[in-house]
Amino acid sequence: MIVQLSRFLITVLVLAVAAFASARPAQATDPAEFLLSNGMKVLIVEVPKAPVATVQVWYKVGSRNEVMGRAGLSHMLEHMMFKGTNKYPNGSFSRLIRKNGGMDNAFTSQDFTAYFENLAADRVDLALELEADRMQGLILDQNELKTEREVVKEERRLRTEDDPQGALVETLFAQAYMSHPYHWPVIGWFGDLDAMTLEDLQRHYDTYYSPNNATLLVVGDVKADNLLPTIKQLFEPIPRGPEPKAVLTMEGEQRGERRFLLKREAQVPFVMMGFRVPNFSSEDSYALDILESILSRGKSSRLYQSLVYDQKLAIAVGAEYSLLQTDPGLFYFYSLVSPGQKVEQVEEALNREIHRLQNEPPTDQELQRAKNQVEAMHVFEQDSNFRRAMLLGQAESIGAGWKRVDQFLERIAAVTPKDVQRVARQYLIEDTRTVGTLIPVPPKQPDPVPAAAQPGKS
Repeated sequence: MIVQLSRFLITVLVLAVAAFASARPAQATDPAEFLLSNGMKVLIVEVPKAPVATVQVWYKVGSRNEVMGRAGLSHMLEHMMFKGTNKYPNGSFSRLIRKNGGMDNAFTSQDFTAYFENLAADRVDLALELEADRMQGLILDQNELKTEREVVKEERRLRTEDDPQGALVETLFAQAYMSHPYHWPVIGWFGDLDAMTLEDLQRHYDTYYSPNNATLLVVGDVKADNLLPTIKQLFEPIPRGPEPKAVLTMEGEQRGERRFLLKREAQVPFVMMGFRVPNFSSEDSYALDILESILSRGKSSRLYQSLVYDQKLAIAVGAEYSLLQTDPGLFYFYSLVSPGQKVEQVEEALNREIHRLQNEPPTDQELQRAKNQVEAMHVFEQDSNFRRAMLLGQAESIGAGWKRVDQFLERIAAVTPKDVQRVARQYLIEDTRTVGTLIPVPPKQPDPVPAAAQPGKS
């Protein structure tokens, strides 16, 4: 019954995707592209279906642009970007956006930092003015840094120190990358956060927050011809900045499996294994994307069916891969071990599924189901102004270019069963594998209260 229901839902989804894709006007999918005189790229996508829009500014700077000893600098600067300018003092930015019915936020990754405002289309000019203002006029204050440092440290505690699985992911990357900046976490380490100075932040801002290192996107109910004069008026007076130095450090070849244990307070063990794989620059990335879908997307995937449903070895299992990265990344597997089950059995089961794909290509039916899943997710993402802008901004920021987004479905459709088997054989091999295991330890017991300090004792 479960299999029949899954096939039915997939069939309905495929028909919906086909209908949706054919109904979309071609011109709505293609951005109008402009290059300002100061080097800033502008992409505007006209989507008149609802009177809303998203404004996003993407800077080509993330944790990969940091140096050892200052991990987390890009993320800290993201926080400081909300601390105000002479024109719009601390707190004004978000308050103005909310007052006009919108919402704003930002995020930092290994490869980029992005800021966005989602609001009514007739309020786009406000978001553009605010973003232009802080691109050149940010005020960095020592007291604000002191306060925000504690905010980021608490964020780290919640995401990593108090999250055993988050800690294992962080350690996996630190072990898989020895020399490349993907070695350190985006949020930074406590020691680096404590050592960070106002001068570090100012230097980072002056180096990377310039129009020639940024992409501006507006997606929604706007007209490019009407909006471009406003964009030019606000952003072209900002002078071109220095060209940031390219990150030249590349990770050397891994010549043997790496293993580590991490002991943390937890209920059950957690297993991860990562393999270094290529990014968008390789045609193999599309077969790897399909490989991830076959193994881990949905309850009909191989990993879920085998480890969770049939063998009951895991509570949760999956795989992660993103081809949209500036440098080659990790294809990693994870499994939350069921109570009473052994870590070794779970790891063996993961390896069996990998070997199964290496020895036998997926069936035509499996391949088509995986393509349907990937294509459906991609097409429906395009129906969201925010997600559409996100894909374009990410593609631009990592060096792929926005046109790569529109080529995605064509390249996915070209993947064959032999392609999937080949990339599994080529990249998911023991010598390039990094395996991490979270070993649960009992919580620390509080120190006993001395008898003299207990109530009623003397």
